[in-house]
Formats: sequence, structure tokens, C-alpha cells
Amino acid sequence: MTTHVTIIGAGLGGLTLARVLHVHGIPATVYEAEASPMARMQGGMLDIHDYNGQLALEEADLLDAFRAIVLPGRQATRVLAPDGTVLLDKPDDGTGHRPEVQRGELRQILLDSLPAGTVRWGHKVTGVRTLGKGRHEVVFAEGGTVVTGLLVGADGAWSRVRPLLSDATPEYFGRTFVETYLHDAETRHPAAAKAVGGGSLFVFDKGTSGQWIAAHRESGETLHAYMTLARPLEWFDGIDFTDVAAATARIAAEFEGWAPEITALITDSDTAPVPRPLNSLPIGHRWDRIPGVTLVGDAAHLSPPDGEGANLAMQDGAELALAIAAYPDDIERALTAYEEALFPRSATAAVEAVATNEAIGTDPFAFFDQDEQEA
Repeated sequence: MTTHVTIIGAGLGGLTLARVLHVHGIPATVYEAEASPMARMQGGMLDIHDYNGQLALEEADLLDAFRAIVLPGRQATRVLAPDGTVLLDKPDDGTGHRPEVQRGELRQILLDSLPAGTVRWGHKVTGVRTLGKGRHEVVFAEGGTVVTGLLVGADGAWSRVRPLLSDATPEYFGRTFVETYLHDAETRHPAAAKAVGGGSLFVFDKGTSGQWIAAHRESGETLHAYMTLARPLEWFDGIDFTDVAAATARIAAEFEGWAPEITALITDSDTAPVPRPLNSLPIGHRWDRIPGVTLVGDAAHLSPPDGEGANLAMQDGAELALAIAAYPDDIERALTAYEEALFPRSATAAVEAVATNEAIGTDPFAFFDQDEQEA
């Protein structure tokens, strides 16, 4: 194959694509806006599923490296009522199919597996345009450009590549996460640590599907929590999140009456609360085939969170790489084959994600897979 693959975005989807291409001897360059791998925190825990994310890692020849970073015990699940009543307490018995890892460590495995220079840091895309005959120009903020015959947008929700293919833009899903961290939990926050348990905690206010709390026990005795609130963006705009005490009190007030070991995930946070609005693309988002360009991950099918996003992005990256490897001399055939599988798969996943999020208020176990529901 003589066409060099240009990938925009060094997230899990873009890096999986680059790695599987490398396994098949196909060159690629990844352009990333961040200045370095450690320019910012890389998020929290990810459960990597045996039916998509792990299959992608197998194609990347990285399953052993992945298993080495799995955090034991983190598939344990607890579900509490707001008053602290235990509704489900399922230990991690080692038979689960969704082992948990830190996102940053998984990303580093992918980075380490690529040839030096594959990822070009500090390349923020400011524009893209079609030149014709399947070629596209990418313009960077520092003034450089690159012209490519195969462009892949792996650049997330607000993709700069997507407008080449689609007019769709993400819209607010009506809910926002407010993120907190509690460090040294066993010694400094024992009540919250006991409530969370060894893995994940979920607290649902039955009848209000847009208000719930989730928390994960990460490495180093860190508790990472998300308070979910169904409020308009204007409501959050009215909170001064630079005033940590006032913002914390305002968010905690929405959970008045909940057990103190649960609300401690808000009030005892060692970090300022950070709002994370949830956005999504239209269900069934697709595009007409445009020569020389396609999308993976959130750039293609952003959905409400249900534990599938990272897994789907990695699956996209691996399957696109395999399609290119299968048709190295016919890029359009490769992209067509990839998208023919991508569109129905991502549409089904989006429907399920929306249904799961809407069902949480009436079925506290809607967030979990079948074996957890039957526990």
C-alpha cells in the first residue's frame, strides 16, 4: 500500500487504528492537538469488554499488555438507595467479562506500541478542505499543513474532520456530570470508601432518571465520582465553579436528604467540582461516501455514556485498519466495507445507550449487563 494514512486525534480510537495498521505494515501518522501525552489527565476507569474492546486489542497484538494493567477486584458492583440501603453488592469473583483499567495506562500501552514519531504532538487542526480526487488538506494552528489521500477523523465529539462528510453537530442530551475526586480514601474518607466498596458504586433516585451518582475505586485509593443532574445548561451557567465552596454546596443541595456517606463524594472532594455536559449526535448518524475520508469513535457516533464509548472507538479503529489491510490497493472499497458495518452497529449502540439512560429512573439495574441483573 502506497497511501499514507493521516489520523486526526490520539485518543483510543485513533491510536488503535494506527497500531493495527502498523501490525499490517501500513504507515500512518497521528496528529494530536495536545502538547504531550501528559498534557492533561486522561480520564478515569474503563471497563473493556470481551466482545469489542478486547477484540480490538487482540488485533493490535496487545492483549497481554492490557491484562498486565487490569486492576483486580474492580468489577465489583454496589447499588445503593439514596438512604444508603444496599440493593446489590456483587463481588468481583474473577469471572466477569469487563475488566477495568485506567484510561491513561491503556492509552500509554497503545502509544508505546507505535514507532517513534508516529504521533505528532501539538498539532491542533483549525480547518480541513477537499482538494478533489480523494485528497484533502489539513491546516494546523501553528501554520503548517498536510495533504493526504486517506484522512481519518478520530478527533472526538467536536471533530474538525466531520464537516467534510456531514452537517451533524452534537446536541446537549439534557444531563450533565459533575466530577469529583477523593484521594487516600481509606484513611481520609473511610465512610465514602466503604460505600463505594472495591469497584463501582451506583446510587439511583428511583423515579428521577436524570439524577444519580456513580463512583469508581481507581488505583492509589482514589475515588472518582460523577453526580448526574438533568438540568438545562443555563442552570449550570448560573453556578460559579471557580468558587469551589459555593459550587460544591450548590451541587450538594440537589442531593439533600441522601445518606452522608454518599453525599461525601461531593462535599469531601479533594478537587473542585467540574461540570461535564453530555452531548450526542443524532441516532443513526451516517454520511454519503466521500472519497478518501472517514470517521471513527465519537466523531462518528457520539452517544450518551453507557460504558460502550471507548470500546466502540477501539472497535472502529481496529475494523477500519483491517478493511484497509484487506483492500490496500482500493481505498474506496476499504472505506465502503468499513462504513457498511459501522453504520448499523453504531445506530444499534446509540439506541441502546439512550434507552439505558432513560430507564435508569424506573429500573435501577438498567445500567448493568444481564449477568449483573440476575445476581
